Amino acid sequence: MRFGIFYEHQLPRPWVPESEHRLLRDALEQIELADRLGYDYAWEVEHHFLEEYSHSSAPEVFLAAASQRTRRIRLGHGIVLLPVNFNHTARVAERVATLDLVSDGRVDFGTGESSSEMELGGFQVPRESKREQWEEAIDAVTRMFVETPFAGYDGRYLRMPVRNVVPKPLQKPHPPLWVACSRRETIHMAASRGIGALSFSFIEPAAAQEWVQDYYETICSDECVPAGFAVNPQVAVVTPFMCHRDEATAIERGLDGGHFFGYSLGHYYVYGQHLPGRTNVWEQFEERRAQFGFDRRIAAREGDALAARLMEERLGSLRGAIGTPEQIREFLRGYEAAGVDQVIFVSQAGRNRHEHICESLELFGREVLPEFADRHEAREREKQERLAPSIEAALARRSRPRDAEPHEFVTAAAAP
Repeated sequence: MRFGIFYEHQLPRPWVPESEHRLLRDALEQIELADRLGYDYAWEVEHHFLEEYSHSSAPEVFLAAASQRTRRIRLGHGIVLLPVNFNHTARVAERVATLDLVSDGRVDFGTGESSSEMELGGFQVPRESKREQWEEAIDAVTRMFVETPFAGYDGRYLRMPVRNVVPKPLQKPHPPLWVACSRRETIHMAASRGIGALSFSFIEPAAAQEWVQDYYETICSDECVPAGFAVNPQVAVVTPFMCHRDEATAIERGLDGGHFFGYSLGHYYVYGQHLPGRTNVWEQFEERRAQFGFDRRIAAREGDALAARLMEERLGSLRGAIGTPEQIREFLRGYEAAGVDQVIFVSQAGRNRHEHICESLELFGREVLPEFADRHEAREREKQERLAPSIEAALARRSRPRDAEPHEFVTAAAAP
């Protein structure tokens, strides 16, 4: 099993003029450290207008900076918003390919469509068409990576003439594809398109096992028709994370940040009412957290085995991988046994402190990560050998890159 670190660039109020500069600087230092320690992935979101929850509106810029401070860690877009009002499809292809080149082929290309009204409304993306826009864009962008020239597109949402979209990515045929998933149905959809599933739900290992089983059964079935020109069979889950030798210290350093991550996610996607530039999400979190499944009293109990949610009297409270190395090791073994391919840690959350995040990454990297890394290579080889015939059959079902012979010159300057 591999491990990633996840960045929303959370920034709870109050803010000072230096806040965002320090936030990005600290995150780059954390990724540089994770690269040295042997973590496998750094994932960066794309969000817009989500104050306090995510100040990450230009992930391609941040990941390019990270690429020049690291050597081996993979750089994941988690995710690029594909509806055309967010990002024109050709611009997505150009940016992802350029990042792949400057990082020496270390990009993973996560995709999605958003469900936040703050973002959809801000960019005038109709909710009822966002899935269709994603489906059209994922087909077009992968063709842009492999077709020379791109043979054009005449879709409902994207219309584009023949053009050679340059540069092309270093990884061939293109960087590994992922899609954001929040429910079992979307994980099934990811498998039916041969795409890695980035599950952003906090799920227990037992539930993950059911999702993973369905995912790989679908990958191996006739239902799998790849969205791109390669299959990326992987399932990833996220969990709050803070590691310390003393459990109470881990809880004190990481629990409120993990809870704010969950609460602010719900604020923008489920239950919140937000007045742009005025609502104080952190204050609301402190007042209302227990009502929405972030009860500190329940989650801060010491001595229990870790779980995504700790339960008391039918009430659950988010916990995840916040504890000692031994507790976290046992918790993660559950995901490994369930067949999860990657666990992505959420540490940069709420008011978690930079120095505590770095200490946590170092301790886990020294004492826990090597055990899983040692087992990963053999397991991955076995998986690839087992899936190879199914992947070959799936790719045969995908329509091939098109050969386009430009039929007219593009005049440098249109006639007056």
